[in-house]
Amino acid sequence: MKRIIAYCRVSTHEQAVRGISMDAQRRTLRRYCKLHELSLERVASDNGISGATIAKRDGLRGALADLEAGNADGLLVVKLDRLSRSVTDVLAIAGLAARQGWELHSVAEKIDTGTASGRFVLTVLAALSQMEREQVGERTRAALAELRQQGRRISGKPPWGYRFQDGDLVPDTDERAVVERMTALRGTGAGYKRIAAALGVNLRTGRPWTHTAVRSVLLRLQSATISG
Repeated sequence: MKRIIAYCRVSTHEQAVRGISMDAQRRTLRRYCKLHELSLERVASDNGISGATIAKRDGLRGALADLEAGNADGLLVVKLDRLSRSVTDVLAIAGLAARQGWELHSVAEKIDTGTASGRFVLTVLAALSQMEREQVGERTRAALAELRQQGRRISGKPPWGYRFQDGDLVPDTDERAVVERMTALRGTGAGYKRIAAALGVNLRTGRPWTHTAVRSVLLRLQSATISG
């Protein structure tokens, strides 16, 4: 029987606004193990901590250390966003599992990397994430090239992810990181409200992101229209 470490996480915001319960996650994880005849070794958890990074999540880092040491055969979560809200981070953890020889299971996405179908789903997620990033870049470059060819001076409010420098539009490193996170979350199927909650404070305004602002940024990226 395969030995499983289950992991659950909830942020303070999710507890307050969405009512996500650690107990509910634990019940779902135990039912999954019983249904699939897996031995639940323990449940690791991080309570009141954001999914933006694993640096401060002792529960997840401890689980990963046990898996690396061979103390379990797999990691189980209710949903992939319990690991991270970044597709890139989730895929990095999946890559770690492949290299170290343990499995990743997700109840919601029906992923089991011990099976060919589970590995295929993760491959598709990786491909979609990469394609989204490349398409955004291509559309933006094409729009900028068109403006330069027309000899237009770019003015007004720059699109998110860019800033003006001597009349030209240049990438803004901090904002690009936010845009990439937006597109990654959207790639997982997250709605605009959920993305806004995950992003926290808008760097430009100093106020919390709203779902309408997130929608505006993403739609502008998709159409690659830049106001002159």
